[in-house]
Amino acid sequence: MSAITTRVLDVAAGKPATDMTVRLLHHNADAWGQIGNGSTDADGRVADLLVDQHELLAGRYRLVFETGDYFGSRDIDTFYPQVEVTFKVGAAREQYHVPLLLSPHGYSTHRGS
Repeated sequence: MSAITTRVLDVAAGKPATDMTVRLLHHNADAWGQIGNGSTDADGRVADLLVDQHELLAGRYRLVFETGDYFGSRDIDTFYPQVEVTFKVGAAREQYHVPLLLSPHGYSTHRGS
């Protein structure tokens, strides 16, 4: 399993958000670079964002959730066409789970376990 994982729950629908594109970026020097991507499964999870060849380093990371595409494919208007969650990895040996609770007009996130 990836050292960085996520799960998206569509709280308006009361179920996991499936088939949402999620990208993982790492801040290196002065720029952001994509180091992984995937789509949420039937349980709303993306477990393989960080490919095995990429070493988890301390620093800043960003998850980009393509919420506009997700809601658009369901004919639902959304205020947030994209959600970006930037977080800090301090200890590279830890697991980082960053869930997203989502509705068409709001979202929240936290560090999960």
